[in-house]
Amino acid sequence: MLFSLRELVQWLGFAPFELLLQAAALLATSGLLALKADGAATGLSWWSVFAPLFAADGLSTYFTAIVSVRLFQDGEKRLAVLRLFWILTLLSLKFVFEMLLCQKLGEQSHEPLGYGLIMSPVFILLQLLMIRACRVN
Repeated sequence: MLFSLRELVQWLGFAPFELLLQAAALLATSGLLALKADGAATGLSWWSVFAPLFAADGLSTYFTAIVSVRLFQDGEKRLAVLRLFWILTLLSLKFVFEMLLCQKLGEQSHEPLGYGLIMSPVFILLQLLMIRACRVN
């Protein structure tokens, strides 16, 4: 069962533009990942493969800051703070997961990272989304 755009916007809290931005970054990263796995792009590091996702996180953070400032100026202070807190929490958990995954794939750390540690931001993110889905009508 696929979710409608209205449901995704309501549950995730992202604007449709941000969802499009994240989907485009995921598509670009998938293409780079396929090239890296096939061996066609041997010069690419894992950080370069995940660069579209990092860029989408940065652009989403910038967009969220702009929307929050506009909401604050319009007098919707509570909504602005709640939206800013929610989106920054989601984006920071996503960023930490991507960063830990890049470190694991590149093995740049002195201590090997376990997959439980790498997946822990995703587990927290899923729990937060589950709580939010129960609160939304």
